[in-house]
Amino acid sequence: MSIAVIGAGAFGAALAITWAQSGQDVTLWGRDADVMDAMQANRKVPRLPDASLPAKITCSANLDIAFAQDTIALALPAQAMRPFLETHNQALSGKSLIACCKGIDLTTMTGPVSTIRQIIPTANAAMLTGPSFAADIAKGLPTALTLAISDDAIGTALQTQLSTPTLRIYRATDTIGAELGGALKNVMAIACGVAIGAGLGDSARAALMTRGFSEMLTLADKLGAERATLGGLSGFGDLVLTCTSTQSRNFRYGQSLARETGFDKTTTVEGAATAKSVTKLAKSLELDLPICTVVADLIDAKTDVSTALEALMARPLKEE
Repeated sequence: MSIAVIGAGAFGAALAITWAQSGQDVTLWGRDADVMDAMQANRKVPRLPDASLPAKITCSANLDIAFAQDTIALALPAQAMRPFLETHNQALSGKSLIACCKGIDLTTMTGPVSTIRQIIPTANAAMLTGPSFAADIAKGLPTALTLAISDDAIGTALQTQLSTPTLRIYRATDTIGAELGGALKNVMAIACGVAIGAGLGDSARAALMTRGFSEMLTLADKLGAERATLGGLSGFGDLVLTCTSTQSRNFRYGQSLARETGFDKTTTVEGAATAKSVTKLAKSLELDLPICTVVADLIDAKTDVSTALEALMARPLKEE
C-alpha cells in the first residue's frame, strides 16, 4: 500500500515517517525542489532535526508523483487548503483526501472536510485530528488520533491503512464535530498562552480551558455536531494538550502576545486565523463566544491583555 503526504513541514514529515516505518511506501511532497532534493539525499527534515527519513519515503517536489497515489494526506495550513484544491481539483478527483490541518477558512467559514467536499465532491473527504505533536509522532511515541469521515466503510479501510504500532486511529463519522474540535482548541490554546504569559497563573488557565470548552460545545450544538465528538480525542483531548504545553505553537503565540515579544512569522499559527473566522461565524449565528472574541481582538490589536481580562471578569454572573 502507498500514500502521499502533501506538505513536508513537521507534521507532514512526522506522519510520513510513522507510515513508512510500518512498511508503507510514502511520497512526501514539498514545493521547494532544492529542499526536497536535499531531504531525499541526506534523509533529514529541517523542521524535525532529531528525525531521520526511512528508506520507504520518497521526497519530491513533483506533484504528479504524489497524485499517482490513491490515498493523499493534505498536511497543508488550513488557509492554504482551498487554493490548493481549486488548482488541482481534476487531478484529485476520486481520491481519498485526508485533511491533516485544523482551522476554519477565513473566506467561507468552512472546515477542512467541508472545503474538500465543496471543491472536489467526488473525493472521499476525511480528517485526521486529535492530540498530537509532530516530534512525538516522529519519535514513535504512542499517539491516538481520530479519523473522521462520513462513509464508515471507507473510514474502516483508511483506519486500517493509517494505523501503525505507535499511531492508534479511532474512527468517527461526525466530521463537523471533528472540524470544530480541531479548530477551536487552537483558539483556546492562544488564550491560555496569553494567561500564562501575562503571569495570571494556572487557575486562570484552568478556567479558560473549561469555559473555552463550553464555547466549543455551544458552536457544535448550533452546527449539528455531536457532543460526544467534542468530548473525545478531536476536542477535549486536543484542548488539554495544546493548552498545557509549550510544544504548541498556538500556546507559544499566546505567550508572545502577552509578553509583546514578537513571534516568528514563518511559523504557522492556525488559531490566529481561526479566531477571526469563528468570531465572524458566531456573529452570523447570533452566538456569544466571549473567549474567541477576545482572542480575535488581541490578535488584531483592538484590545490589550489587561482590558481583555477586565472584560471577561466583568461579564454577568450566571449559573454554570
